[in-house]
Amino acid sequence: MLNRLQAVFIDRDGTIGGTDEVTYPDAFQLFAFTKESLETLKNAGVRIYSFTNQPGISRGEATITDFRNELYSFGFDNVYICPHQLEEGCSCRKPSSALLIQAAQEEGLELKNCAVIGDRWTDMIAAKRAGCMKVLVTTGSGKKDLSKFQSHQFFGEWLEAAPDYVAENLLDAVNWLLK
Repeated sequence: MLNRLQAVFIDRDGTIGGTDEVTYPDAFQLFAFTKESLETLKNAGVRIYSFTNQPGISRGEATITDFRNELYSFGFDNVYICPHQLEEGCSCRKPSSALLIQAAQEEGLELKNCAVIGDRWTDMIAAKRAGCMKVLVTTGSGKKDLSKFQSHQFFGEWLEAAPDYVAENLLDAVNWLLK
C-alpha cells in the first residue's frame, strides 16, 4: 500500500467527464461528481495532475493550449498531455509511462506514492510501468476494458496490469484511495 499519497494522475475523457470518445474543450462536460472528487483530493493535501492522450492536437482539431486551459480551470495542479496520434510512434503516448516519469522529475514525486485513475487499460499499463497504484473507473471505456480483462482478452503485460481497485466512478476511486 502507499506510504503517503503524494499525487493522483487522472485521465480526462471518460474519467472526469465526456464519453469514451474524445470531446474537445468547447463541448466537454464534467461528470456531476468530478468537482467534489477533485476538491476532496486537494483538501487531503494530494496534488492532482491531468494525464491524457489527445491525438486531435496533432491533427489540428484543437490546440494544446485549449486543453491546458480547460484542465487548469477544473483545478488540476499541472497537465501532462500527449498530443500525438498512435501512428506517430512517440514515446509519450499511453500506455507509455513517459508522462508520469516527466511529472515525477518536474514535481519531485516518488511514483510509488502516486496513483493513476483512468477508464482505459492503457492507463493501467502506464501506471504499472511507473510503479503507481492503479484504479480503473467503469465510466467511459472502463466497463468495456474490464470485460476484456475478465474474459481473458488481454495477455502478457496487459494481463499483468490488473487494477488495484475497480471503482464505479471518480468519486468512488478518490474515496478508496483516501481510506
